[in-house]
Amino acid sequence: MQKLRVTAVSYLNTKPFIYGIFRSSFADLIDLSLDIPSVCARKLASGEADLALAPVAIIPDLKAAHLISDFCIGATGPVKTVCIFSEKPLTEIRYLYLDFHSKTSATLVPLLCREYWHIQPEFLPATEGYERNIGGDTAGLIIGDRAIGRDRDFPFVYDLGETWVQWTGLPFVFAAWVSTRPLDPKFVERFNAALQAGIDHLPELSKIIPAIPGIDVEEYFRHNISYDLDESKWLGLQHFLRLVAGPAGFSLHRSAALQKNA
Repeated sequence: MQKLRVTAVSYLNTKPFIYGIFRSSFADLIDLSLDIPSVCARKLASGEADLALAPVAIIPDLKAAHLISDFCIGATGPVKTVCIFSEKPLTEIRYLYLDFHSKTSATLVPLLCREYWHIQPEFLPATEGYERNIGGDTAGLIIGDRAIGRDRDFPFVYDLGETWVQWTGLPFVFAAWVSTRPLDPKFVERFNAALQAGIDHLPELSKIIPAIPGIDVEEYFRHNISYDLDESKWLGLQHFLRLVAGPAGFSLHRSAALQKNA
């Protein structure tokens, strides 16, 4: 049997999913690669992957997008690892680096600047090492594990998860399990069970992950990342996609195996 090609985000926030997959009885049926979000997106769009934990901002760019899981990388408040860092308040910022790791966060920042903070900084494309250029009137978006502990380095920190909730009253979905075609409902059921198993074993997982300065791993899993793709996150996801693509600018389907939870 040909293995299903799966790509997942390599960050700390995805470890419960990876743990559940490797503990599952069908781990040998999956060809799993761990990548930064932008690479997950590229592999899904190019057909190199059958299933990806993909930045949701790429959904309007896909010919077809199918959500095949009850789980996501979401936030109902401060997410801690998707933040703008600066030495000055945002009202005094002239330049803002956009992290190249994920399209979702890099799309959300200009939206928040325009519609929520009402500022117009010049957005700068980031390359490796851009974090060293943050200072003065230049701020920077940093996502993922590289953001851990950076709140100690800068006096001003703007958490995108928290800001979105303050603006819209809805949770935010940063990444979701997306396929460009429907998948076998039996696989979807087993896949969801594996992800749930990983989340059910957070205390065990937290003990085997090496200590990370600046973060309580289990606290982060339980209170900063919200994994259930429930109805409120589904609404938040649709709201975000409409804002960036327009009502007719995207097509998003939920797997038939998930409709009972919709």
